[in-house]
Amino acid sequence: MSVRSSENRARGSQMEWVRGLSVATLVATYLLLVLGSTVRVTNSGMGCQGWPLCSGQLSPISHFHPLMEQSHRFLATLVTILIVVLAIVVVRAGPSARHVRAPALASVGLIVVQTVLGAVTVVTNNAPVTVALHLLVAALFLGVVTVAAVTSFIEPGRTWSLLHGPGRLAWAGVGALYLVVISGSVVVDGGAQSACQSWPLCSSSKASLGLVAIQVVHRSMVLIGSVLIIAYLVTVVRSAAVRGAQRKLAAFALILLGLQIAVGALSALDSARAGTADVHLALASALWSVVVAVFTLDSRGAPIDVESSDHPVLVD
Repeated sequence: MSVRSSENRARGSQMEWVRGLSVATLVATYLLLVLGSTVRVTNSGMGCQGWPLCSGQLSPISHFHPLMEQSHRFLATLVTILIVVLAIVVVRAGPSARHVRAPALASVGLIVVQTVLGAVTVVTNNAPVTVALHLLVAALFLGVVTVAAVTSFIEPGRTWSLLHGPGRLAWAGVGALYLVVISGSVVVDGGAQSACQSWPLCSSSKASLGLVAIQVVHRSMVLIGSVLIIAYLVTVVRSAAVRGAQRKLAAFALILLGLQIAVGALSALDSARAGTADVHLALASALWSVVVAVFTLDSRGAPIDVESSDHPVLVD
């Protein structure tokens, strides 16, 4: 066996670890956000008095709200471990994982910020400012972890740049979706889920003007964001230059968007019951992650090294 062949096998083994860890981290992060949304819609955010232990306990908790909050903390710990391990493996992999290095290291920084914000949120009894910052970082964190997972499948011999790859429509769609996700979380944390009993217009409401305003702003952002996202995803699906996974992900994102709008309407008409609201937020997180994945694949350039064929490409 030649030295070159041994090196190729070593690189392939390293990238298998990187891909496995990045996908596992993405799945765990998504579940963390879904569980976090469940904590919010069930008003379990203050189920644990104190941090990091739940009212001084580490053992299983018998009451619902403390159990939900403690489970969220345990899953956050698992995600933190996965993020740190992924960053170490990516750095050790060297040039083979060069596209993954930046998002992996950024994820480490974000999880530190998110952990601090989570502690501050508990200490300040869910103060609106800290909750809002916690949600902003959580959505951004899921996006960065998604980028890390997708880039792990992009061969190192291909150029890749988030700054120079996607066009204006792509940036507008992703930016609008981020604002939609954040505004939806503000609706939940502001107690405005049931502010409007009609859909799509807010013509029937007994809530205060402030809660109605929050709901109306969110629905307006959903309308604008949906137009931009649909325009971007349809462009990707119809592009002759797009093949394989990116096209399938774009089509899947369109389906998720349709489901998200339908569940959002049902949530409004159903007085925002906890179960419906939870599904709505879970779909929002899934949609955000899939659109970011499409956006990330849109950032690829042409191959720059013919010998990079040892590394599999996600869409070819």
